[in-house]
Amino acid sequence: ATVTDIDGNVYETVLIGEQLWMAENLKVTNYNNGDPITHITNNGDWGSYDEGQYGVYNNNSANADTYGNLYNWAVVDDNRGVCPEGWHVPSDDEFKALEMHLGMSEAETNNTAWRGDGVGSKLAGSPELWNNGNLVENAEFGTSGFTGLPAGYLNYNNGNYYSMSNSMKFWIF
Repeated sequence: ATVTDIDGNVYETVLIGEQLWMAENLKVTNYNNGDPITHITNNGDWGSYDEGQYGVYNNNSANADTYGNLYNWAVVDDNRGVCPEGWHVPSDDEFKALEMHLGMSEAETNNTAWRGDGVGSKLAGSPELWNNGNLVENAEFGTSGFTGLPAGYLNYNNGNYYSMSNSMKFWIF
């Protein structure tokens, strides 16, 4: 099955346990009501806590095609909605259910630091994009069908991009 956002981007989905997840990173540029999300192309312009903003890793539009966009919290928390109609940013409890289905204990999911030894490998996909040997060499790499990609992140305080090819990060409520 697929889901389509307001911009017409089509995303694959995957059923993991009893939860249906988007199997790809979001790359929408408008809220669900059609309002544009501010696209930041100058790293020094990042930092608004009130205005929804998105960027593309290293301001290279080709990265959006592969990795999706990087959004600030104001986008995620906006009541106009950034996810396709009928979808939402997962809650912490929903993400914990995903992690437990993939083998984490409930105690591990309640850890607020790095967690889930091995679960990251199950959620990752496209081994050719990863520079993390331990993750890719895990026999369970990509087994969930989730296809998490190493999109890196944007440091909100200084506007610099970090960790493409090495990490994936998720916004959750």
